[in-house]
Amino acid sequence: MARLLRILRCYWSTSLQAELEYRSNFVVQAIGSSLALAGSIFALSLFYRGAGFPGWTFEEGLVVQGLYSAFAGAIACLLSPNLSRIVQHVEAGTLDFVLLKPIDAQLTLSLRVLSPWGVPDLLFGIGVIAYGAWHAPAREGSVMLAIVAAGFGAIIIYGMWFLVATTSVWFTKIYNATEVLRGLLDAGRFPMAAYPAAYRFVFTFVVPVAFLTTVPAELLLGRGQPAMLLGAAGLALLLLVASRAFWRFALKSYTGASG
Repeated sequence: MARLLRILRCYWSTSLQAELEYRSNFVVQAIGSSLALAGSIFALSLFYRGAGFPGWTFEEGLVVQGLYSAFAGAIACLLSPNLSRIVQHVEAGTLDFVLLKPIDAQLTLSLRVLSPWGVPDLLFGIGVIAYGAWHAPAREGSVMLAIVAAGFGAIIIYGMWFLVATTSVWFTKIYNATEVLRGLLDAGRFPMAAYPAAYRFVFTFVVPVAFLTTVPAELLLGRGQPAMLLGAAGLALLLLVASRAFWRFALKSYTGASG
């Protein structure tokens, strides 16, 4: 573990140095993130000028919106800059060098790069969560259970994204597939109560967006049951094991740069 932490520190310090050569980009990204979040909150407020979402106050909806923004920031920091490079490695043949290193290839491909550009979304999202939870109707929620549920949500989205990225071993043009996945994840910006029953089924059992935002929000607000963690934990474990098994299966078909 100590060796792994040293390697990650080296990886991340190098990638941050490269990214921060253009520091003004961080300011631009922060402005863009704040405007995007303001637009999302404005869109949410439009729903509450009408009927709103059944069983959810505006402040509770803000918690879901904040969780979505925080996840978007985490994706921009780690998930997107790393897994999008798998396609580039396969196309250029540089995946060979990753496989030859004395460290697990999946771990390297998943954590090699740390980007600072998602930090504004992450911080703004946490701020919106805190504001919404503070002003929401008082209930006996659990911050710890919400954090654990959000952790399981992070594993779920990683497993889904890595499964899609691994298909680049056979199909290098998977950009459309990742954009479709990103579009489906956008459904997590609103509580699941906002959607018809058929959509709620899809976003819970097919593309489990509900476990990213709605379930942690319900636990934080005291609306959900701790048993929800069992479903989140089981799904996270299933996707993590599936992504590992699928990666090993894909490597059997990888022929290298010379193939």
